[in-house]
Amino acid sequence: IAKEVAKLLEMKAQLGGDEGKHKFVLKTPKGTRDYSPKQMAIRERVFNAIITCFKRHGAEVIDTPVFELKETLTGKYGEDSKLIYDLKDQGGELLSLRYDLTVPFARYLAMNKITNIKRYHIAKVYRRDNPAMTRGRYREFYQCDFDIAGQFDPMIPDAECLKIVHEILSDLQLGDFLIKVNDRRILDGMFAVCGVPDSKFRTICSSVDKLDKMPWEEVRSEMVGEKGLSPEAADHIGEYVQLHGGLDLIERLLQDPKLSQHKLAKEGLGDMKLLFEYLTLFGIAGKISFDLSLARGLDYYTGVIFEAVLLQQENDHVEESVSVGSVAGGGRYDGLVGMFDPKGRKVPCVGVSIGIERIFSILEQRVEASEEKIRTTETQVLVASAQKKLLEERLKLISELWDAGIKAEVLYKKNPKLLNQLQYCEDTGIPLVAIVGEQELKDGVVKLRVVATREEVNVRRESLVEEIRMRTSR
Repeated sequence: IAKEVAKLLEMKAQLGGDEGKHKFVLKTPKGTRDYSPKQMAIRERVFNAIITCFKRHGAEVIDTPVFELKETLTGKYGEDSKLIYDLKDQGGELLSLRYDLTVPFARYLAMNKITNIKRYHIAKVYRRDNPAMTRGRYREFYQCDFDIAGQFDPMIPDAECLKIVHEILSDLQLGDFLIKVNDRRILDGMFAVCGVPDSKFRTICSSVDKLDKMPWEEVRSEMVGEKGLSPEAADHIGEYVQLHGGLDLIERLLQDPKLSQHKLAKEGLGDMKLLFEYLTLFGIAGKISFDLSLARGLDYYTGVIFEAVLLQQENDHVEESVSVGSVAGGGRYDGLVGMFDPKGRKVPCVGVSIGIERIFSILEQRVEASEEKIRTTETQVLVASAQKKLLEERLKLISELWDAGIKAEVLYKKNPKLLNQLQYCEDTGIPLVAIVGEQELKDGVVKLRVVATREEVNVRRESLVEEIRMRTSR
C-alpha cells in the first residue's frame, strides 16, 4: 500500500499540485435564497400593495437594527426561543439576530418613552429553523408588520388590524381566505375550567396551536403523554377547541355554565362580541371565524389573537374547503413594552404581521403556471438609430430624456442594426422606440415607433417627452 501511495503522490506531483486553488462550493446558506430580477418584480408588486394599504390606514414607518442585545430577545418567544440565532461575543456584547419585528418594536417604544404610535416595519428576520423552503419557510425572511400602540377604547384598533388583513388579501387576489380569531383570555379561562394547572398553561397552549397541522387525537396524546396532562382535562379541552362560528357561538359561550363563571374568559367573550359588531360595520364579518382552537404559540399575546389562512377548494364536487396555510397573523400584546420599561409602564399594543414569503411563493407558482411574461425593468423607450455613425445623436437624445425623468435605454454599440434594437424591445417589453436618422435630424423630429403595433409617427423633438409620457401612462 505504501508503495502504491508513493507512486500516486509522485504522479500527482508531476501533474502539478492544486496549491493555491481552493474549491468553492457555490450555494446559498441553508434556508436562504437569491432572488432573480423576475422574482424581485413579483415581490415588489406585493410590497407595493401592502405598503399602500398600511399608508392608507395612516401608519408611519420605522426601522431597527438587524441584531439586538441577546437579553432583549430572551424569554419573549416561549418554546420557540431555541430558534434564535446567537452571534459570537462582539466587543463585550452578547448579540442575537432579530427573530421578529414585534420585540424590537416594544424595545423601541420603551427606550424612547413612546406611548402612542401607529407604525409599519418591513424587514428581514432570522430563525434557526429546519426550514421547509418549498412551503415558503426560510431561515432568513421578510416580515411586514403593522402595529397600533396606545390606550384606546376596546376593540377599535383590533378591528382595524383585521380590516387591513382583509384589504391586503383581497387586493393580492390569492383566492378564498378565512381569518380565524380567538382571545388569550378565553383560552386561559378554558384551560382553567378544564382543570389545566397554571404552570402548564403555556405548554398546553403550544400543543393546541398545532391543531391546524395535526388531528385532535395526536394533539391529545402529546398533552397527556409528553406534557403530563390528565386525560379528563384533555377530553374537556377537546370539547371546546373543536368549536368555531360567529356571534351565535359567542352568545352561546357567554351562557356556558363554566366559562361564564371565569372572570377573564367572560371579559374576553365580551370583547369578542364587540369585535364582531365592528367587523360587521366594516362589512367583513363573513370572512371571520371565532375559532377556539386558535392559540398562536408566542408568549407575549394577552388578548385578541388572529390568523388568516388561504382556503383551497379540494375539487368541484366537495363544498368543504381545506386550509393551505397561514398567510398573516397577529394579536394584542399589552404587557410586552412593560417588560422593557424600567418602571414597568405598560403600553397596550395590537398588531398584524403579513406572511410575505408564503404569499410570494404562491404568486410565483401562479406566474410559472400561467407563463405570464413579467417585465423586470420599467424602461419606457429605447433610443435607436436606423443608420450608422449616429452614436453621438443617440447619446444626446437619451441624455435629454433622462434629464426630463423619462426611463430610457440605449444599446451599447456604435452602430447597432435596427433589427437588433427592435428585437431588444420585444425581449424586454419596452413599449416605445425613439428612432433618430439623418432625415429626422434635418427635419427636427424623432420617429416614435410603438413596438406592439409597429405604428410609427414623427414627433417634433421639443414635444417628444410629452408624447412619451402620454403614451406610456395609458
